[in-house]
Amino acid sequence: MKELSIKPEIFSFDTCKEFCEAYQIGEGDLIITNQYIFEPYFGGLDIKADVLYQEKYGAGEPSDEMAEAMYADMKGDYKRIIAIGGGTIIDISKIFALKNVSPILDLYDRKVEIVKDKELVLVPTTCGTGSEVTNIAILELKSRHTKLGLAVDEMYADSAVLVPELLKGLPFKFFATSSIDALIHALESSLSPKATSYTEMFGYQAIEMILNGYKEIAKNGEDARIPLLKDFLLASNYAGIAFGNAGCAAVHAMSYPLGGTYHVPHGEANYCLLIGVFKAYMEIDPNGKIRKMNRFIADILGCGEDVVYDELEKLLNKIIQCKPLHEYGVKEEELETFTDNVMEKQGRLMANNYVELSRDKVYEIYKKLY
Repeated sequence: MKELSIKPEIFSFDTCKEFCEAYQIGEGDLIITNQYIFEPYFGGLDIKADVLYQEKYGAGEPSDEMAEAMYADMKGDYKRIIAIGGGTIIDISKIFALKNVSPILDLYDRKVEIVKDKELVLVPTTCGTGSEVTNIAILELKSRHTKLGLAVDEMYADSAVLVPELLKGLPFKFFATSSIDALIHALESSLSPKATSYTEMFGYQAIEMILNGYKEIAKNGEDARIPLLKDFLLASNYAGIAFGNAGCAAVHAMSYPLGGTYHVPHGEANYCLLIGVFKAYMEIDPNGKIRKMNRFIADILGCGEDVVYDELEKLLNKIIQCKPLHEYGVKEEELETFTDNVMEKQGRLMANNYVELSRDKVYEIYKKLY
C-alpha cells in the first residue's frame, strides 16, 4: 500500500527578490499572475520574462472560458510556466504546462493526449488551496454549469515555492476564506478512506496550526495574523500534501454546484457546507475515526467532544461569518438540482467520504443549511 507521495520539490524564501535570484527568472519564462501582486513585489526587480495578468481575462473563480482566452494570448515558445497567485492562477497554470490545452472541454473529457512539455513552478499567494503540491486543476465549465477537477500526474509542479512576503498584502477576508479552505482540506483528507498515518500527520499538523492561529486572531484582532503568515502558509502546504494523497470529500463535492451556479468563491462555498457535512457524519457513525479527530479538536478548543462542532463553528464565525445558502440567491427548489449534480458528477470526491452519504442525506444537509 502506498503511504505518501510528494511530487514537487518544495522551496521557501523570505522575499520575492531571493526567489527570483535563485530561479534566475528571465527570457523563456512566462509568469502568470495578477498585476496587483506583480507590481509591488516584482516590479522593481527588472525581470525579463513575459508576464500574463489573469484579471484581464475575467474575475472570480477559474473557468474554461478564462483559460481558453489566456491560452490564445500565449505567444512565446516557453520553457517554464511560473504561476504566482491564488488558486485561480495556479490551477490554470497547471493546464498551460501541457502540450495539448485547447479545446479545454476535450482535455477535461480526456479526449486529447495529456503530455507535459514545460517546467512548472507554482508560488501561492494565499494560505488556502495547497494546490502548489497537488496534480488537480479545478475549473468551472461554463457551458455545463458546474465545476470539475482534472487530476493527472503531468500537472504536478516541478517545484513549489513558499514566500511568506507575498501574503502580507492579502486582504483579511481572503486570508480567512482561503485558510478555512486549508482547514477543510486537512479535515476531509484525515477522515478519507485513503488516509494513511503519513497523510494524517500532515493533516493533523495543519489543523492544529490553523486553529491555534484562529484563536490568536479571535483574541487579538485581524492584525494578529501578520506574525503568523508563515505558519498559515506552511499549514496550507501541509494540508495540500494531505489531500493531494488522500483526497477531499463531500464538503468540496457539495460546494461545487453553489460555486458553479452562484459564483461563490471556492473557500467560502466550502465553509458553507463544512459544519453541516460533519454533523451528518456524526449522526451516521460517531464511533469511527472521527472520534480521534473530535478529541484532537476538542483539546485545541478546550471544549467537550460532544460540542466540538458547535464550538468550531463559533470560532470560525469569529474569523468570518458563515452565511446560509439562501443569502447567496439559492432558491429552495434548486436544492434538488444541486443534489443530483453531486450524486451524478462528483463521484471522485464522494468516494472519499468518512461514511457513505445517500442522496436523501445530501439533500437533507442542503435543506438544513438553506
